[in-house]
Amino acid sequence: MTRINNKKALMKSKRTLAIICLIAVIIVIAVVKNPKKQANADSSVSFFDTVKRGPLTIDVTEPGTLKAREQEVIKSEIEGRSTILSLVAEATHVKKGDLLIELDATQLKDQLIMQQIEVQNAESSFIGATEDLEVVKSQAESDNEEARLTLKFAILDKKKYIEGEYPNELNEMKKTIGLEENEVERLDEKLKGTRKLEEKKYIANADLKAAEQARDRAKLNLDLAKNNLLLFENYTHERTLAELESNVKQAEMAVDRVKRKGSADVVQAKANLKAMDLRFERQKAVKAKMESQIDKAMIYAPADGMVVYASSAKGSWRGNNEPLDEGSEVHEREELIYLPTANSVKAEIRVHEANMNKVTIGRPVEVEIEAIAGKVFMGTVGKIAMLPDAAIAWMNPDLKVYPTEIFIDNDSNILRTGMTCKARIIIAEYDDVLYVPVQSVVRIGEQPTVYVKTKEGLKPRAVETGLDNNRMIHIISGLKEGEEISLTPPLAPGEVQNQRSSRGKRPDGGDAKSGKPAGGEQPGQSKPGMDSGAKPASGSRPAGGSRPAGGGRPAGGGQTGQGRPQSRPQGGGN
Repeated sequence: MTRINNKKALMKSKRTLAIICLIAVIIVIAVVKNPKKQANADSSVSFFDTVKRGPLTIDVTEPGTLKAREQEVIKSEIEGRSTILSLVAEATHVKKGDLLIELDATQLKDQLIMQQIEVQNAESSFIGATEDLEVVKSQAESDNEEARLTLKFAILDKKKYIEGEYPNELNEMKKTIGLEENEVERLDEKLKGTRKLEEKKYIANADLKAAEQARDRAKLNLDLAKNNLLLFENYTHERTLAELESNVKQAEMAVDRVKRKGSADVVQAKANLKAMDLRFERQKAVKAKMESQIDKAMIYAPADGMVVYASSAKGSWRGNNEPLDEGSEVHEREELIYLPTANSVKAEIRVHEANMNKVTIGRPVEVEIEAIAGKVFMGTVGKIAMLPDAAIAWMNPDLKVYPTEIFIDNDSNILRTGMTCKARIIIAEYDDVLYVPVQSVVRIGEQPTVYVKTKEGLKPRAVETGLDNNRMIHIISGLKEGEEISLTPPLAPGEVQNQRSSRGKRPDGGDAKSGKPAGGEQPGQSKPGMDSGAKPASGSRPAGGSRPAGGGRPAGGGQTGQGRPQSRPQGGGN
């Protein structure tokens, strides 16, 4: 039963949704088919205001945040990511040297132990390379000495042979030949005597044969001695001399070779020593860096001051800025704590590019703090960025705003970092001028025009305009005080085209991006020729201390550069 009731309820809700969608479609079709009727209905409603005379202040108002002008920025200096173990409470007044943050360094301590082992190994290798170098030097010197000694011996051997051994052996062989020749002559004479005795039968024939054999043996010995001399002079001497000369050359080359090899070994040993030295120094540097990283895990206050968390002082444009707390992970160079060191503060605002020609360094500024109602602080424009805010440009490429710092004159302790504020930069002040609401000025062609209410109806009138403060615009000429003007001027088709072609122009005839008004008036100039009694901004309000009638900020509080205010200002009448 319950299931059936649920089905009925579901079908009923579907029918109701279908009916609502059908009605919405009918309404849309009706609006699309009748745009002229809708436009006529809107254009039939008109609002009027009067041209007023009085004091007029040209200003640029932007919201911002207070920050300390002089502060110490505490960052994480540990490489990579680390976890917060302990954290001093925000708004705590600390002294120089007090512990602010303790980061987790457990992994670094483990790595330090392994690194100490690497340092010991590198030191051992370095010492070994040092000893090896000395050994190589000694061995090279020893080899060089041995090679030089071998060369010396080879030279001496050659000299000894040429000057001693060769002459001695030559003389010995010649001596032997002489002795053998004498022996042959003696045996020849003996043989002659023996033959005579044998002829006379004084000796036997055997004695004659023995004498002949002795003589023949002596002749053979003589021939052998002569052959030995010939062999020695033609072969043995030349071979021995060539061998000795070769030994000298080999010894000379050995000296050069050993010298080069010794030098190469020494160079290689030195290179190895240098490599081991660099490795040792590198490992020591890594160890010292790890010890430094471990020391940096304990972050101490560099000066006296009050602790302000960076996550509290600045917001993340992505909206994911987590508050600083114990257990949070932080990365290297991340800003953790701001430590203001003086009472001086500044307001950080962003100025639209359309107002950059108005805002200059040194301009007086009135700063209102939301948390301190009814009190206005004075200051000056201290710094203007050269480039637009990258974060804002990333989210909206068409929006260019420039970070600007306002130095606030403050000697008290009531201002705190992170407070929301509103800075009003005074551009120019006029004591007595004509002005009208900015929405009453339109452009027809290139001419600023105001529609004036007359007996015949609305009549366009060309005017010369000056500066505006996004609420009221200065009228230099073309209108009179008290004249009624339309806040919703009619736009003919041609005028609409002109409006489209002049999109980006300010109502006073100036360029919205450059901030330059029509008529050549430069914003905020205090030179002669400034229109109708304008005086330089002094940081104080005009006489009477009030803004022009009808000059209150329109509903919605439009900021300068954020578009035109609503068509009906406060105080405007029909």
